[in-house]
Amino acid sequence: MRSIRMYVLLWLVFILGAAKALRGESILLTVDASQAPRRLLHARLVIPVKPGPLTILYPKWIPGDHAPDGPLANLTGLKFEAAEKPIPWQRDLLDAFAFHVMVPAGATHLQISYDYLEPDGVSATDKLLDLEWNEVILYPAGTPAAQLTYETKLLLPEEWKFGTALPVASQSAGEVSFKSIALDLLVDSPVIAGEHYRSIDLTPQGEPIHHEIDVVADSEADLAMSPAVQKELTNVVAESGLLFGARHYREYRFLLTLSDHVMHYGLEHGESNDSRIPERALLSPDAGVLIGAIVPHEFVHSWNGKFRRPKDMATPDFEKPMQDDLLWVYEGLTEYLGPLLAARSGLFTQEQYHEYLANAAAMLGPGRPGRTWRSLEDTAVALPGLGYVSQGWVSWRRSNDYYDEGNLMWLEVATIIQSQTHGQKSIDDFCHLFHGGANEGPKVKTYTFESLLQTLNEVAPYDWAGFFHQHLESTSVAMPESGIRNGGWKVEFTDQPLHLASHHGVTGDLYSIGLQLSSDGTVIDSVVGSPAFKSGISSGMKVVGVNDHVYTQDVLQEAIQAAKGKVAPINLLVINDDYYRLCPVRYDGGARYPHLVRDESKPDYLDDLAKPRIKGM
Repeated sequence: MRSIRMYVLLWLVFILGAAKALRGESILLTVDASQAPRRLLHARLVIPVKPGPLTILYPKWIPGDHAPDGPLANLTGLKFEAAEKPIPWQRDLLDAFAFHVMVPAGATHLQISYDYLEPDGVSATDKLLDLEWNEVILYPAGTPAAQLTYETKLLLPEEWKFGTALPVASQSAGEVSFKSIALDLLVDSPVIAGEHYRSIDLTPQGEPIHHEIDVVADSEADLAMSPAVQKELTNVVAESGLLFGARHYREYRFLLTLSDHVMHYGLEHGESNDSRIPERALLSPDAGVLIGAIVPHEFVHSWNGKFRRPKDMATPDFEKPMQDDLLWVYEGLTEYLGPLLAARSGLFTQEQYHEYLANAAAMLGPGRPGRTWRSLEDTAVALPGLGYVSQGWVSWRRSNDYYDEGNLMWLEVATIIQSQTHGQKSIDDFCHLFHGGANEGPKVKTYTFESLLQTLNEVAPYDWAGFFHQHLESTSVAMPESGIRNGGWKVEFTDQPLHLASHHGVTGDLYSIGLQLSSDGTVIDSVVGSPAFKSGISSGMKVVGVNDHVYTQDVLQEAIQAAKGKVAPINLLVINDDYYRLCPVRYDGGARYPHLVRDESKPDYLDDLAKPRIKGM
């Protein structure tokens, strides 16, 4: 036993000695992205070390993903050297993200070289690159990320331009060097770069902190932002200042990628956001809607998620697991405030904001039978193990509803604050108190469930603990529309289509026969218990015919409307693997789309919440 203890002690001494040495000298990182059009990035690290055992880590738990989904499989060509001599390495037997090496006597620096293979259709095209630093970084174990300093150089194809919140030390054609920065802030500061690039100032008049949007696209024509959208984005910045009463960044960059060849999503960062939408989005008549559905959400995260963060999600590095049980605050409150800012700024019209809320509530009603067995809280807690549900049986598995149901829960919170204080306080007062304070640049201020309740009670005394427990633990399938009703509105179904349907990926058949289909007829979801499900249709099949006609979305919706009040079924021809199947769908209710309708017995507080706060708008 004594020999084992001595071996462990010596190992710890070596590791602590190496970690101490790292605190006084920067790690040098060079990322050669000159071959980004080939989806190939080369990286080289130079790490100050002392002789002895050393563990090198690849980021596992990715901030914003809330899960251990670092893209390790794309790390290739890994080699270690010291004094120009190769050093063998071994992957940890229990943690595939950890690599062990023995630094030889006399070595002062360790060189590591490797490639990162950009997956097709994710972050790179022939004309642009979206670089998240966690993809191309290795770091030594034993030192918190905030105490590791990196000096970073990025090589780009000639003529490419870039946008980032990172402070630039120097740049020349195809090469940019960034100022020294702590590892946690480096990972929090992505870069977008491309042949077609544009920067637009979004700083409101009188605002002392600079805001801009940096845009890259697959063609020059796609960069054309209308003056109206530019004004509305500037309004988002101004309205955010009024909503939160404070900022927690040196400056802010909206990083926007326009491409049909990258994955479309948004990822939050403290001083920027990485948002990716279709290539011609700015040229669309619905440009404000497309931007408003994602950009304000990621912007709100600068306050809610990055500055204020659940204590158990504020980990010291990218190795320690996060506890995601408060994602209904981190993401749910953000999902409420983002569209609210879109409405206050003009990106969403009043009618579009109504449609957004109606659709969110309707999708969580009987169309989400998974709510009968799985609680809202579990959709957050289980994220590290289950990931984001996107393929098949979504309504029965139950998706990550801490977003949409969290949004509706926080709308209800807003109405309770107004009611309990007789109109003297609002959700804005909570945001001021919870997210306010001095601007000391990007930093993290943690909270717990108890401290959240304390802040809410300072704004409006109420049984907030009971309120949240009831919502988080419920397995009721009833539509969560209490906040909408408190605000003077209610959800009703009519045969009038949703203007925003295409942006939600929803067609009229979801709320009628219970099908969610892609444009080619592939079944994304067949709601368990719905008429389509009872006819034998399930996720993964493909609808190819409707009542003897070739399938299109219009043909199906016309058939649904024509069947209203009739006994004859809607006959859908589907392909299951290599076999055809005829599925008679028995439904006679006609087309159904959710809309908000005024309840004249109550004041219209919903629209009052969404009114601009900027004078003169």
